[in-house]
Amino acid sequence: MSIEKEVIIKSIQEMPDKVSFDQLLDKLKLLFKLEEGLQDIKNGNFVSLEEAKKRHEKWLK
Repeated sequence: MSIEKEVIIKSIQEMPDKVSFDQLLDKLKLLFKLEEGLQDIKNGNFVSLEEAKKRHEKWLK
């Protein structure tokens, strides 16, 4: 999975001037996971809300 460099740069620029390495890694992980999710949607790899409700019906009571 890859993400555009401009998205990473913009995200870093929006962060405070002082951030920890862990905060930076967390931000990058989030960006990659969001991109992964968007790609899954484009590829039809998702479950509708109704299907999710059916699958988890016993937990939603």
